[in-house]
Amino acid sequence: MDSVQSSNKLFANDAKLYRRIRNPADGEILQEDITRLQEWSRKWLLNFSEEKCKVMHLGRGNPEYQYHMGDAPLTTTEEKDLGVYVTPNLKPTVQVAKAAANANSMVGLLRKTYTFLDAEIFLPLYKSLIRPRMEYSVQAWSPHARRDINKLEQVQRRATKLVPELSELSYGERLARLGLTTLEERRIRGDMIQTYKVLHGIDAVKGGNFLQLALRDNQPNTRGHSLKLVKLRHRTTRRTKIFNARVVNHWNSLPDEVVTSQSVNAFKNSYDKYVDTVKQRRGAFYEH
Repeated sequence: MDSVQSSNKLFANDAKLYRRIRNPADGEILQEDITRLQEWSRKWLLNFSEEKCKVMHLGRGNPEYQYHMGDAPLTTTEEKDLGVYVTPNLKPTVQVAKAAANANSMVGLLRKTYTFLDAEIFLPLYKSLIRPRMEYSVQAWSPHARRDINKLEQVQRRATKLVPELSELSYGERLARLGLTTLEERRIRGDMIQTYKVLHGIDAVKGGNFLQLALRDNQPNTRGHSLKLVKLRHRTTRRTKIFNARVVNHWNSLPDEVVTSQSVNAFKNSYDKYVDTVKQRRGAFYEH
């Protein structure tokens, strides 16, 4: 939108306006932009639903100026954005709790619906109805706190007990018999697949050097492999858990023949073989 000074994004019927607030003048500009958008919407008879419009304050030292649309004050401490719950501290705890509760309700529904479940029946039901509820857009909110990781893992732990013949086995044994891995391992695998897609231009990501290749004299630094990433320094622990920071160590540890795979499917197969080999060397580990 050319009529506003703040940055903005439009997606379907969803609009976002954002600005870095350094001083009161920045706050005034943001308020003017909000007012300008409201006037534009009224002019074209596309009124905003004021009760659905929110402002979220992010960052340490944020002055948290008060904004309004007409007479309605704009503020929130939790907002669902394209299916992901966002809070001012940017921690995924709320999203994890919602996802776990949603998946748990489906586990309960399956328990009530099916009087008998064997592995053959359970696996497609679990993979289509339960696990996706804990992995929707997970690259944006992947949990790093152990309590959040365990909350999601507990759902899979409970779900695998729905198969009577496996219910008395340990969690690790149930996963092995079902051909599953921990959700934590799946998130790492998903991160690696997404990293592969970005570096090979399959997914176009805007935003400058989202993932920076380690170069030496403008040539790839081949120590490790030819697509090694730069590990940037961050001032906060939270920043190291964001996608383009947390993937660096895992990606850099992969062998060259994996990261240079010719297709996404080839990468998945090579990655899985590599992980299986590492597990065999170290001994597979699961929570019991």
